[in-house]
Amino acid sequence: MKSGDTALAAFRTTHWTQVLEAADPQASSNNAAFADLYLTYWHPLYAFARRRGFSASEAEDLIQDFFTRLVSKQSLSDLQREGGRFRSFLLKSLDNFLANEWDRARAQKRGNGHPLLSFNGLEAEAHLALNVPDKETPESLFEKRWAFAVLAQATNRLRAEYLEDGRKELFDQFRVYLQGDRAGPSYAAVALQRGMSEGSVAVAVHRLRQRYGQLLREEIMRTVASPAEVDAELQHLIQIVGS
Repeated sequence: MKSGDTALAAFRTTHWTQVLEAADPQASSNNAAFADLYLTYWHPLYAFARRRGFSASEAEDLIQDFFTRLVSKQSLSDLQREGGRFRSFLLKSLDNFLANEWDRARAQKRGNGHPLLSFNGLEAEAHLALNVPDKETPESLFEKRWAFAVLAQATNRLRAEYLEDGRKELFDQFRVYLQGDRAGPSYAAVALQRGMSEGSVAVAVHRLRQRYGQLLREEIMRTVASPAEVDAELQHLIQIVGS
């Protein structure tokens, strides 16, 4: 597939379109679209809710109810025209939900017909306790969790490709180089261990990084409204991760 075709395919399956699919009761992909969005954004939104002062159990209920309300609103059809950055849309929508609908949502049955997807709340709490500086605001914490969620999506897709090609072992050994060479052993050491030339290791790492970069751009494409926003959003992500 040509790079232009890849970009167009990514924009046909953005998070905007997934929300619209999840909001359409006639769509056969309704539950799948809901599940994909929920799995991707649960941790960033959970971290935001906890930083806003909600208890662990309240935060879990909040995010579940927020998503079921989000995809049940017919007004979501306007999103296709408005576009914008999906992370900004989510935070604005969550703020509106907290201000106008959270009390009513708690009084209703959880799920509203959507599958309830469970997460390891204890693991999420432990991660928050170890990795959240006091200076973090709810918004900055959400953005960091969003950035790492996007990176994880790209990494998981890359791993799946290597697994499908029968190169899982190579990926597992070389993935340490995705973020730079300093974190891993020298190419010479890896070459000796794998019975490869040092040059072959360098080529394999280059290809791994190149494909990772392509997949990362595709993931970012899914969160913005137009190709013109991709570069700026990628730079924003890099800045967040490096801060």
